[in-house]
Amino acid sequence: MEYPEKGSKAYLFSIVLVAVLGGLLFGYDTAVISGAEKGLQAFFLGAKDFVYTDVIHGITSSSALLGCIIGSALSGIFATKFGRKKSLICAGVFFFLSALGSYYPEFMFFEKGKPTMSLLYMFNFYRVLGGVGVGLASAICPMYIAEVAPSDIRGTLVSWNQFAIIFGQLVVYFVNFLILGDHTNPIIEKTAENIYIVVAGSDAWTIMTGWRYMFGSEAFVAGAFTLLVCLVPESPRYLALVGKDETALGVLARINGIKKAREILNEIKSTVDVKSERLFSFGVMVIFVGIMLSVFQQAVGINAVLYYAPRIFESMNMGNPMVQTIIMGVVNIGFTLVAIFTVEKLGRKPLLIWGSIGMAIGAFGVAISNLVEGVAPIIPVVSIMIYSASFMFSWGPICWVLISEIFPNTIRGAAVAIAVAFQWIFNFIVSSTFVPMYNMELGGMGDRFGHMFAYALYGVICVIAAIFVYKLVPETKGKTLEDMTALWRNRNKK
Repeated sequence: MEYPEKGSKAYLFSIVLVAVLGGLLFGYDTAVISGAEKGLQAFFLGAKDFVYTDVIHGITSSSALLGCIIGSALSGIFATKFGRKKSLICAGVFFFLSALGSYYPEFMFFEKGKPTMSLLYMFNFYRVLGGVGVGLASAICPMYIAEVAPSDIRGTLVSWNQFAIIFGQLVVYFVNFLILGDHTNPIIEKTAENIYIVVAGSDAWTIMTGWRYMFGSEAFVAGAFTLLVCLVPESPRYLALVGKDETALGVLARINGIKKAREILNEIKSTVDVKSERLFSFGVMVIFVGIMLSVFQQAVGINAVLYYAPRIFESMNMGNPMVQTIIMGVVNIGFTLVAIFTVEKLGRKPLLIWGSIGMAIGAFGVAISNLVEGVAPIIPVVSIMIYSASFMFSWGPICWVLISEIFPNTIRGAAVAIAVAFQWIFNFIVSSTFVPMYNMELGGMGDRFGHMFAYALYGVICVIAAIFVYKLVPETKGKTLEDMTALWRNRNKK
């Protein structure tokens, strides 16, 4: 077989582009709820056989995250047993079925437009199914990109996965805005008996139809992703792990040229042969660092803002909340690009530390705005923008870069699965507790107490995250994936 003397950047970028579509779907699926949740809440408030409470709505809005936990936990098994490529195809199928099912959960078994507890279960089943796809994609897309990318641009290429996630969220903000059109979100009020009701005169189209279109719109992107993944090659590092050295060499040669490809393959084979695949072969610390990176990425509270952005902006009484949500999405895109173009120059640790500090400032700004009466609405709005922007140039992309990089080859599949599973567990905890916490009332402060408490808590966690990164996280800039084997072996000996 003849191999190319020079690698092709166009070939590399084309397969990475397909992989980051998984990130776009990740963002699309998780943020679609931001525009749909009020219409969905109003729909199920019309149920006659149960009371749709605040807690039930929090769980329903976050139910996809349960699937994310399952999908990410299974991603190690999928990635190791079936390979990275086939696992991504499975993720695409789950995305597609979830979009259609969430659009029409009554399919075959229920009367359309009649909210019941059974229909709520079915809707959540479809959302969980999509979550399984997100969980698989969230772990395997950055893993796949890291395994095909040359070490000198690996951080940048993996960061594009986060850009795709944020771009997917921005796209769905626009899609939700366009679907809503001239219609309005329903007005929901709490009665003296602490029961939520839909105010008479609320837009019936939004309650019965609008949220369906929002969920269903994902099917178009999911179908395209599933078809395109069939055209990309398997990860060369996975191919080497299963003994398909010639095929792995062919993929590496197309990316790097044959001379460099042989060097990389030799490095891969040496690390494969050196260690067993026991999870703790390189000590506990590498697993602990990976898990805590995931925990902090979610515990800082970012997804509570992303999932409930329109509701939060509405509570600030400053203009159209959907427009503000789109502005936030544009800001997020811009600051994600900051990470992409600086991660190989500044390194991973500085971006995480400065991002944590920026997030703390933004979170405390919102908290103080709710603690002091009479603060101009522009202050908490700008504070949320600072908080969100700081996440986007730090924990958003860099966490995924590090998780895809820090684990040695022989335990990467299982270790990434565990780390990402913890990420989705804490995502679910944060997202499902945010609405009840945000709406907590105390004395004369009313629900401003809940607003203040939530963001003060997130601010404290941001400070702790900065300390954790400074003390325990290794810098991976400029290191090959095989270098991490030596780094953790040496740390384990100390």
